[in-house]
This record gives sequence, structure tokens and C-alpha cells, in this order.
Amino acid sequence: MKKAYLVHGWMGNPNNCWFPCLKEKLEELNFEVIIPQMPNPGEPKIETWVPHLQEIAKDADEESIFIGHSIGCQTILRFLEKINTKIKASFLVAPFFNLDLEDASKEDKEIAKPWLETPIDLEKVKTNCDKIIALFSTDDEYVPVTDAKLFEERLNTKSIVLENRAHFEIYKELPELFEEIQQLYK
Repeated sequence: MKKAYLVHGWMGNPNNCWFPCLKEKLEELNFEVIIPQMPNPGEPKIETWVPHLQEIAKDADEESIFIGHSIGCQTILRFLEKINTKIKASFLVAPFFNLDLEDASKEDKEIAKPWLETPIDLEKVKTNCDKIIALFSTDDEYVPVTDAKLFEERLNTKSIVLENRAHFEIYKELPELFEEIQQLYK
């Protein structure tokens, strides 16, 4: 059976933003959908989030897809560098290599720092995932739209830049994402 793993972002949970709608639509396409509650979402840490995803997705295989939002995307990339299995695809919504933290609190800057400064083995990520599609917004307050080009250059992603979607967290649906997933199975 096809599996879809959805990884929420910082301060997120399995029921926020477009996750419930996407889950329903994926189940209609006969996916088993797994949306784990990530540990301590108010203070996400690489050393707890990545092992948590590794445990949840230990049965991931070439029929599995991963979908992440924001820091959930970072978690997926860091997961992909650690496994020895090829997965079908990853869909990253508001992924980042850089963050706009100008107005962030000192605490938030400290939480973000390891995610920004700890290197990711991008070659291993590409080895374990042939297809990566990333969605960006022109007015994302955290993720600079210039990261779209970086994802294309570093990970050979298909980057999709949408107009005025902010950080994607206020939307209950994300039809462009679902359409990309459907395209994978045509």
C-alpha cells in the first residue's frame, strides 16, 4: 500500500492548516496517511524530531511519499540523509535553507540556529529521493523566495512559487500540492 507521511512545522500539529484536507484526499487515492505529532513542537530540535520520524517511518519504501511544512521539511531532508532506502518523492511546503529572523525573539533565533547551521548531506538526500517538489510563496514572512532557486540548484527540485500564500499555515486547502501528488501517479 502507498504511504504518505506528513510532517508538521514549528508550533504545528497533525490537525493544523491543510493537513486534514490533504489527508482526506490522499485516502481517496488509497494512501495510508501517517501524520505524527512531533515532539515538543514549540521547541523543535533536530535530535528529537529526526529520530521520531525515523521511528514512525521505519517501514518507508519506494512507494512512500513524504510531505512537510516548514521545519517539517528540514526534518524530512535530515531523515532522508540518514536512511538507506529510496522513497518515491518528497513534497516540501515552505522549505528553507535560510530564514528571515529579523523580528524573531532571542529564544526563536536559538531554536532556529541548529536547523540553519547543521549541514545536510544533500547528495545522500538525492540518492534516497529522486523527485523533490518544493512550494514557496512570494510573501512568506519567514522563508525568502530566493530559496526556491537554492533548492533547484542544490537538490534538483521542481520549485513552484505561488503568489501571496504567506507561510501557507492559514490555508485549509492546498490544491497545487495535491495536483503535484496526483501528477506523480499519472
